[in-house]
Order: sequence, then structure tokens, then C-alpha cells
Amino acid sequence: MSFRIGQGYDIHQLAEGRDLILGGIIIPHTKGLMGHSDADVLLHAITDALLGALGLGDIGIHFPDTDPKYKGADSIELLKRSYDLVLEKGYQLVNTDATIIAEKPKIKPYILQIRECIASALGTGIEAISVKATTGEKMGFIGREEGIAAQAIVLLEAK
Repeated sequence: MSFRIGQGYDIHQLAEGRDLILGGIIIPHTKGLMGHSDADVLLHAITDALLGALGLGDIGIHFPDTDPKYKGADSIELLKRSYDLVLEKGYQLVNTDATIIAEKPKIKPYILQIRECIASALGTGIEAISVKATTGEKMGFIGREEGIAAQAIVLLEAK
């Protein structure tokens, strides 16, 4: 097959005393995301989409939260390692389209920096990286500011 599509989704609870890291950058906020790694939901969703496109499982299979070596792991590094698997299988990224779902903080001021960080990690141009943000419209756990979610789709092409 010359093209493969993958989708990913991740969600984490907000907690006191942690940095909020989204798309590989620290975003000023009163809370951060709770998780075994740095809990970057956006990068986790993109990583899952990359792995899923080639039937390679998900982030939990490759970087289990039961393994102490991934405690506090930098999700940029997990993304890079997963993309290395994609490259080894003879594919490359065409583009990714991702959405962050968070009531607060407002993500729009950080979108360009997030896109640049992801593009750099994947060795591609910024035009291949789309990141959007929306809210929970004050409904559910996201609307109550209890957590943040992200979803991503990737298109891979055989090299």
C-alpha cells in the first residue's frame, strides 16, 4: 500500500503541581496533566496515530506506564522513537491534523510554537503539521476543567 491513515486519541486529568506540556512546550497554567510520562496528550495522540497507521499497536505497548524508565518521559522523545519505526517500515509523514480539547488555558497563542516543535521532532515542514484547539463548551469533565484531551489523524506515504 502506498498510503496509510492512522488516528489517535488521548486524555489526561489535570492536577496541581505539574507543568502543562502540550505539543512539546510548557504552557503557563495553574495545573498540569497527570500521567506516568510528561502526559502530553497531543503528542500521545499523534504518536498513537503514527503507530496505528502501520498496525504497530499504541504508545502503551511501546512505552508502558508499568516500566519505571518511562517515568517522567519526554513525549517528544517518544514521538521521535515512534516515527523512527515508521521510517524503518518504509513510510514517511505526509501530514497530521490534530485537535486539543481544553476549556482552559486558551491554546491559540501557542499553536505556532507547538506546530514548530512537532515539525522539528518529525523532521518535516510546518505545513505538514496542523494543530487546532476547541473547548468542551463548559460541558463534561473538560468543561469543568478536570482534564484535557487530544485527537490526531496522520497520513503516511510509502517512500
